[in-house]
Amino acid sequence: MEIETLHAKYRALVPELTERSRRLWAATEALALGHGGIAMVERATGISRSTISRGIRQVEACESLAPGRVRRPGGGRKRAAAKDTTLVADLEALVEPTTAGAPDSPLRWTVKSVRRLAQELRTMGHPASHRLVADLLGESGYSLQANRKTKEGSHHPDRDAQFRYINGQARRCLEGEQPAISVDTKKKELVGDFKNPGRQWRPKGTPERVRVHDFVIPERGKAIPYGVYDLHRNEGWVSVGTDHDTARFAVNAIRSWWRRMGRRAYPGATSLLITADAGGSNGSRLRLWKWELQRFAHRTRLSITVCHFPPGTSKWNKIEHRLFSHIAMNWRGKPLVSLATIVSLIGSTTTKTGLRVRSEIDKNHYPKGITITDQQMAKIHLERHAFHGDWNYTIHPGTKR
Repeated sequence: MEIETLHAKYRALVPELTERSRRLWAATEALALGHGGIAMVERATGISRSTISRGIRQVEACESLAPGRVRRPGGGRKRAAAKDTTLVADLEALVEPTTAGAPDSPLRWTVKSVRRLAQELRTMGHPASHRLVADLLGESGYSLQANRKTKEGSHHPDRDAQFRYINGQARRCLEGEQPAISVDTKKKELVGDFKNPGRQWRPKGTPERVRVHDFVIPERGKAIPYGVYDLHRNEGWVSVGTDHDTARFAVNAIRSWWRRMGRRAYPGATSLLITADAGGSNGSRLRLWKWELQRFAHRTRLSITVCHFPPGTSKWNKIEHRLFSHIAMNWRGKPLVSLATIVSLIGSTTTKTGLRVRSEIDKNHYPKGITITDQQMAKIHLERHAFHGDWNYTIHPGTKR
């Protein structure tokens, strides 16, 4: 009869009990029953003998916890990532070549399923389930995305192979302590008291007043941020241009990064890897881009390797979700009233992972329509790679022009 009564009480209480309160309730019932109480509570509730005994020790010791806690700090099973120190690194290595992210969002996603990733981890010696992989991806900033979020134009047959090629090039640079950067132009911004998406903390009822219409202010113009992200050091450089987004402007931003940050960080560098989109001011077909890189290579004595992402895959470029997304979040809700404000907001961008950003205004003029002749192209020391030489090539230092 006592066992049936205990069972009925337990069934009525169990929906409201936490792990700790369930253990303490079982312990008090066992103590009230006296000799044989632990066995009776075990049969009535299914709670293990060791759990009841642990609860009795806690009751007798009058152990208390901070409000809201059900375990002592450090209690419970150790996390898989804590026990297996290389698990997270190996998972990142598996998803890196296929990682994507929206330019203005810190979220990323991967085209591989969690079950397939778990299977690959198990072949590497990690006892990982698909649920564990999903949890680890969530903690690393990944999220589930609908198919429409990951469809980016036509699918080139060598797209995935190019991702793996870029990843391999970056790894070789890391192992050889050579610099590797990701470059791109961020969205152009109107300079002035215009509405900037997002919200910021202000005294209640006093929103910052901005213009109703987004028409460019001629004397202020637009800001053109061109970014350089150091893949190894988690550092960024942004040149804020005011003229045109040309290949000469893009290479000058890379040159500014090298003078201000790269040269000091890599004093023994002999080469530089640049990962870039296939279009825009750093497009794979732009002659001016290659010509300016040749001039840069000569002045720095660096062999410059460029790997372009396939057309339609710009969101896979690391600068998008490791630099530009955090800049956008840092200035959300703040009108970009001047170039100085833009540079200040970019330079104050930080993340929990230690991102450091420097920025400056580039007021040089970059005219459009500059033509590079066949004779000039012939002077470029261009070595095309065996795999997709249109996307992957190295420009070696040459004689000064």
